[in-house]
Amino acid sequence: MRRLYIVDMKKQKKLFIIVPIALFVALFLFLEFNYSSTVFSNKDTPRALNKGNTDYSSIALTFNISHGDEQVIPILERLQTEGVRATFFVSGEWAERHPDILEQIAEGKHEIGMLGYQYQSYVEQETEAVRADLMKAKDTFTKLGHEDVYLLRAPNGHLNEDIIDIAENQGLKVIHWSVNPNDWENPGTDKITNHLLKNVNNGDIVLLHASDSVKQTEKALGKVIPEIKSNQTFLTISELITQAETTQEELRSQKK
Repeated sequence: MRRLYIVDMKKQKKLFIIVPIALFVALFLFLEFNYSSTVFSNKDTPRALNKGNTDYSSIALTFNISHGDEQVIPILERLQTEGVRATFFVSGEWAERHPDILEQIAEGKHEIGMLGYQYQSYVEQETEAVRADLMKAKDTFTKLGHEDVYLLRAPNGHLNEDIIDIAENQGLKVIHWSVNPNDWENPGTDKITNHLLKNVNNGDIVLLHASDSVKQTEKALGKVIPEIKSNQTFLTISELITQAETTQEELRSQKK
């Protein structure tokens, strides 16, 4: 006995549309929150720094700030209490609005890096617009008395070779990350804490946030920092870079 199968083409057409869209969204989210670059550029390939020297028991805490002024203060107080220096990547717009907090960051011996000026994805802009945004950001920090800012984290972490080329031509070093607990989602203090304690290893660059939308990061730091300090040292990004460069120099000397 033959069976007759009837296919609803309207439903099939919907599936043909929905499935590719779902796959695209999944890929976009994966790239946005899990993309990781490798090391600094060499002669052939522009790259960003996402990890320091794994031979040393040191890591770098980094914080992105693009809006608000409420969460950053408790985080700064927590870092001071724990005796930890970090690197804060802030947008030029935010720096203009909060020059007093920018000074607090600097006075706490923390390092300042930039997130560009407007904090808009660079991969969605023309190269000239990216170049102009970086120049405006550099001018902004200079006017605020921080002319030595040379570290750049691309807005949303979106990068390609052209963006790294543009940044390096302006004397900037592009910094990514290797550990990201997605604290901006406020998944719970315990989840942020557990993610960090399970995943942080020597040389890691940790991505955290200090904008007002982040509600659980400061409490997580209170649990995480003492644990990590028992095994690793906290460094700024520049210190992490210097450590790696010193090791390279030592290796060259040994070869001679």
